[in-house]
Amino acid sequence: MEKEKINSKILRSNYIPTAEFYSQIIDSLQDYSIFTLDNEFIINSWSSGSTKIFGYESDEVIGQHFNIIFTEEDIQKGIPQSEIKAAIKEGRATDNRWHICKDKSEFYAYGLVFPLTGIDGDMLGYVKILRDLTERKKSEDAIKKYIRELEELNTHKENVLAIVSHDLRSPLSGIIGTAEYLKKNFDRLESNKAKEMLELLQKTAEDELNMLDNLVEWARIKYASEVFSPAKIKLFDYVENVFESVKELASLSFINLINKIEPNISVFADGKMLFSIFQNIISNGIKHSLPGGEIVVLAKIEEEKVTIQIKDSGIGMSKEVQSKLFTPQMSTLSKTRKNNKGAGIGLLLVKGFLEKNDGKIWVESIEGIGSSFYFTLPIEEPLYKIDSSDKIEFDERI
Repeated sequence: MEKEKINSKILRSNYIPTAEFYSQIIDSLQDYSIFTLDNEFIINSWSSGSTKIFGYESDEVIGQHFNIIFTEEDIQKGIPQSEIKAAIKEGRATDNRWHICKDKSEFYAYGLVFPLTGIDGDMLGYVKILRDLTERKKSEDAIKKYIRELEELNTHKENVLAIVSHDLRSPLSGIIGTAEYLKKNFDRLESNKAKEMLELLQKTAEDELNMLDNLVEWARIKYASEVFSPAKIKLFDYVENVFESVKELASLSFINLINKIEPNISVFADGKMLFSIFQNIISNGIKHSLPGGEIVVLAKIEEEKVTIQIKDSGIGMSKEVQSKLFTPQMSTLSKTRKNNKGAGIGLLLVKGFLEKNDGKIWVESIEGIGSSFYFTLPIEEPLYKIDSSDKIEFDERI
């Protein structure tokens, strides 16, 4: 019996794992992509887990450059080279980022790369290990998004209450005061003076109604999400409809409205919100344009989104105004309304609607020359996409 134990120990101590044995272990790790590179960053081995994750068979990817798994944006930034430099300097490099599969789909992975050296210290190449963490990334980002929405909702509520108490209440007090004065002194007032005051009452009441309509729409973004109904929309037709709705306002100042959007360009968005977005920006452009000017609407497809430009030949804006344009304070709202410039709550409405539709907005403007408002919208119904600015650190013990 003792002899058998000794023989067993000898057999175990003399066993040397073969390359095939290690290859089998690597291929058994189906949740991981493991592959190697030579010193020129050319892929020279490819595990079955890599095939499962990336979709490339071994004969399709061996001989290809390391760049094949990175997004075009990361390649332009030099991320692959940075990883290798960090691995050489630190002995290893870790990174969490999006990668590209054979079918051009993207997945989020925890990555590790380290150099391979021979017995004599010669550099043989590199090993890259990736684990697909897309589902985990989605869950963590969903939590972040929920927290942001709660914070925005609280801010939104405070803004609504502030506008109701300030921007609606104050003018209503003026309307009531003017109406009382007319009621008490109507018989003694000259007809021209009475007519002037009535016109002021009408104008103020119309402004308040417009403000209230915008406020209701703005609140609808957060408090009535069930009415959100996005669909495929032809941009050219929508712009034509908006032009029709504002043509009388434009004609007063001889503003020329030009639609340069290609008829085949579509976006995925809520129709009512999209109409309001165009109407607000174009109406503001008309108000700020000089007589005889023009407003041009253009659009171009960029990857999976459409970028729309609404360009006017108006008075333009200073850098200070641009920086506060989409986050106005109460004093700003009041000032813009007094000056009849309409760039207060309307642009908050636009920004909220665009964010609801997975879009963004920004502006470029030169004083005395004009402004261009840019915003993006998805072409198709958005799949889950993470904001690359959100940095999430993963536990390397996974």
